[in-house]
Amino acid sequence: MILQNLKSINLIVKSVFFHRQQSWLFSGLVWLLFVLPAQAVELRVAVQKEVDSLKVGSSTTAIVKDGAGKQIGQLNPMSSLAAQPKDNGITIDNRVDGEELIIEPQDNGYVWIGDRWYRGRTHIIRQGDSLTAVNYVDLEQYLYSVVGAEAISSWPIEALKAQAVAARSYALYKRNTGANSIYDLDTTVGTQVYKGLDTEYTTTHEAVDDTHGQIMTYQNKVILAAFHSSSGGYTENVEDVWSSPLPYLRGVVDYDQQSPVFQWQETVPVSKIQTLVASVGNIQGLQPEKMTPHGRIITMKVTGDLGTQDVSGKDLRAALDLRSTLFRISTEGNNLLVRGRGFGHGLGLSQWGAYFLAKQGVDYRRILAHYYQNASLTQLK
Repeated sequence: MILQNLKSINLIVKSVFFHRQQSWLFSGLVWLLFVLPAQAVELRVAVQKEVDSLKVGSSTTAIVKDGAGKQIGQLNPMSSLAAQPKDNGITIDNRVDGEELIIEPQDNGYVWIGDRWYRGRTHIIRQGDSLTAVNYVDLEQYLYSVVGAEAISSWPIEALKAQAVAARSYALYKRNTGANSIYDLDTTVGTQVYKGLDTEYTTTHEAVDDTHGQIMTYQNKVILAAFHSSSGGYTENVEDVWSSPLPYLRGVVDYDQQSPVFQWQETVPVSKIQTLVASVGNIQGLQPEKMTPHGRIITMKVTGDLGTQDVSGKDLRAALDLRSTLFRISTEGNNLLVRGRGFGHGLGLSQWGAYFLAKQGVDYRRILAHYYQNASLTQLK
């Protein structure tokens, strides 16, 4: 639940942060809207990866093609059919066979993959004894779902617009740098959460349509537009959390005090980290050894009755299932008391910060300018 003292925090934010930050929020910020050549963008999104079988279908009559694009069959509308490996290829309910299959719904229909409806078409690929289903979908239509899955659809529209631009930029960056021969992205938090029609809303359509084709760039290249839920008061420089410095992922003051995870507390059994630090014996204390400038744990020194051991903040976060690496730990008998702030890696756009700024009337351009320093808003037009 949201902390009880948020009203007083908000007053501090409004009276101090906003007055101090007038130079970027209210000083007549000038945007140079660069233009890059237009091109239709179709993403390949792995919806199901290396499964024994999967359900597929279409809301309308669908044409089934082989990998060469030759029509080899047809699916009736509103039928959920089983795709399975067969011999060296794939079969759909023993009706259509091929080494790989492409399902194309007619008349703007939707495809059924696993347990959800998606826009676009389905490409089913054999990988060893398993199948991978890839959704080929237009970038803008993909974002209708991603914005609803990554943000909260009832948030102010300017916050959703900022999320749309960030997600569009992030998808293109991943396609340019991390794609493989089968797909560009998957549907997990490792890239971006994508749930098809399940997470489309009127507001997410509006946010995507109003920012159509807009991305964040640096030196005419799409940026790594990282985003997270809440930083706990201050975002981080990328080199302090991941790897090399980037001029647009710099630590800035965050406006995420209204986040329900701005501050949090967990009590967990010591046994959860015992395997990480088995050599130290009975744990007696945990002390930060190395931290980022804003307090995230890089390494923690764990002291026990048999010795000490350094453990990475990332490993501790994973073992204890914590929201971020911005935490401190004390021992309480057989338990660990963990007090922390924020949710996520703390890089780039803070979603709860964008929410608060949008509530104050700040538009998405200024929100993006704050969280992606030195980057430009670019229109693919």
